[in-house]
Formats: sequence, C-alpha cells, structure tokens
Amino acid sequence: MIEDMIYRRTLSCGTVQITYNREDVLLDDLFDIAERRNPKRAFLFVSKVLGRHIPISPTVMRQSYKQLASQFPSTLSEPVVFIGMAETAVGLGAGVFDELRHRYSESVYLTSTRHPVDGSLLCEFKEEHSHATDHLIYLPDDGEKRRRVTSARTLVLIDDEATTGNTFINLLSALRNTGKLPHIEQVIAVTLTDWSSNALSEHSILPVKSVSLVNGQWEWIPLSDAPVPVMPTVNVTSRGLWDINGKQSWGRLGMIAPAADLGHEVSVRQRERILVLGTGEFVWEPFLLAERLEAAGAEVFYGSTTRSPIAIGFAIESAISFTDNYGLGIPNFVYNVAHQQFDRILVCAETAAESIDVQLLNALANVAPVVEIVTYE
Repeated sequence: MIEDMIYRRTLSCGTVQITYNREDVLLDDLFDIAERRNPKRAFLFVSKVLGRHIPISPTVMRQSYKQLASQFPSTLSEPVVFIGMAETAVGLGAGVFDELRHRYSESVYLTSTRHPVDGSLLCEFKEEHSHATDHLIYLPDDGEKRRRVTSARTLVLIDDEATTGNTFINLLSALRNTGKLPHIEQVIAVTLTDWSSNALSEHSILPVKSVSLVNGQWEWIPLSDAPVPVMPTVNVTSRGLWDINGKQSWGRLGMIAPAADLGHEVSVRQRERILVLGTGEFVWEPFLLAERLEAAGAEVFYGSTTRSPIAIGFAIESAISFTDNYGLGIPNFVYNVAHQQFDRILVCAETAAESIDVQLLNALANVAPVVEIVTYE
C-alpha cells in the first residue's frame, strides 16, 4: 500500500498542506503556491504547465493535454460537449478538446466568458472564491455546433484546479436548470490538480468521472494575526470600450476544429528566444501560434495576461500591472516576465492593436528589444 505523502508550503499569512498518494508525480513539477490578493481565499495554486502565470514551452503545455486526454474512455456517449472555465482554463480546455476531437467525432468545445457577445445565452453561474465571480456561457451561433450542444449526452467540465469543487457544482446545477441540455447522461470533470475530494460526485445525480494529473486533499492553516488582503476591482462582466474584432471560433461561441489562423505573417530565426503572450480569455489561437513558432526552430515561451490579483513572492517573482485591453478599466497583470530577457515578445489580442495599454508595452520593452502586437486586423 502506498503511504500518503505530504506537500507543505508556508506563506506570510498561513500554511497550505496537501496530502496525496501518487509516487510517480512530483508536485514541484506541476505547481507552486502564491498568495492571492483576495480576502475570500489567501492562497493560489500556480501551475507550471498551464502557460498562464509562469511562461513555459508550448511542448510542456501540449504534453499536459495529452496526459489528461489519455485518461478518457475510448468511447463516450455522443455528442460530447466540452466546457472550459474562464479565464484560466480556456486554453487548457481547448487543448484537451483538441486531443480528443478526433476520437469523439461528434464533439464541440465551449468556454465560459466574462465578455458578453452577441448571441443566445445558455446559462450564467458563479465562482464564489474567485476574484471575478460571474460567468456567462453562450450557445453556438452555428447550427451544427448548437445541435451538438443541445443534444449532448456527455458533458466534460474543465478547470485548471479543483479546490472545493464548488465551481463545477454551480455550473452543473446552472446547466441542468436551463433545461437546454436534457440528454446529458454522464459528466467528466477534468483538472490539472484535484483537491476537491469527489465533491462534484457527491452533489450530482449523474455519474461523474474525475480526470486529473494528481489528486488529494488540502488544508489551510491561517495565521490568526495575518492582515486581510485588499483586492482590486476586477469582478466585471460587461462590454468594454474596445470591440472584440477577432474571430469567436476558439470557443466563446463554440469550436469544432481550431482555425489556427493567427499570425500567419510571423516568422522566426533559429533559436530566437520568443515570448508569446495571450490576453485574458484569448489564449488558444495564440498558443497555436506559439506551437508553430517552436516547431520552426525558435525557443518559445508561452504566457498570458490575467485579471487575477496575486502578490509578489513565492511562485511570483515579478509582476507588471496595466489596464485591460477591452476598455473595462480594470487592472490586468503579467507575472514572471519582468525579471527575464527575450529577443522578441508577441502580444496577441482579439481587440485592436491600439487597445493595448502603453504601460504594458513600455514594461515589456525593458524585457525584449522587439515588442510586436498580433491581432486579426
């Protein structure tokens, strides 16, 4: 019998302790811990394979998609609808879907979003512990994609990690309450790390299969005299001053196959050190660009901007603060980039090039001699 193993990290406001039993998994290879600037939950699991807060090779990201996909059954009741959680797991969800879309020929990918678009709303739900609690999910505008959603028999929910399971519980409840997915027979919950102790299974009348790279239980031991962090105002779900002019084919209105059409004009030199930055929820097409550049011989790192407020220290070595590119006036951040050096940085956006905050571009200019904006314009 494998003995339980203990992972422990002490922060300035308390200690995180994780109990797990996978001897073949080194948790230090999967994530680190940081402190959230959020009074609802003081700590954050910062993934080392996600490509969000820690820039990494697209190859590493793709391998995590393959590892998760390998745990799926060879067949599932179809159609299968995959749903990725905004903003952190939009790319992860697309990657898992991309690995499985040929296995399940009647499948479709959707994402939740905090950016309203023209379309029919499928449901709304909340992520209580988050810095931005409100999520929207839209029905696809394409007839075949919509058919696959409304007639789906298997539901796949994807997030970067499950701490309590409440996000999945809330989403599943919201979807069932709409009555728009009446044929769902089973649920698969997918995370990189799962500390939720089968919470979704216990709250679902449908069969639930959990898929993750590692699972276990967590405990938070707070310091009684730790100061309560102040969170900036980032819980905004609305349209901004800048229109979304990029294609919605990557998930917000449904995806059956990747378009892979961003940045065709971008070329690289052999061993050129490049950072590709996605912005907010716009991360899947930028990731595919990063993969292409890596395959062409560049040394590519992939990361993303985020509205998640995290304190510097522990997993976060540096931070750049600026204003979002949607014109919502909310703080955005790039983590673990300012202390590095690159030959070139590509900032990828679904809004106009002019929407990128000059403060971000100036900060990136200290990191790389060439900073370029890649859009669909």
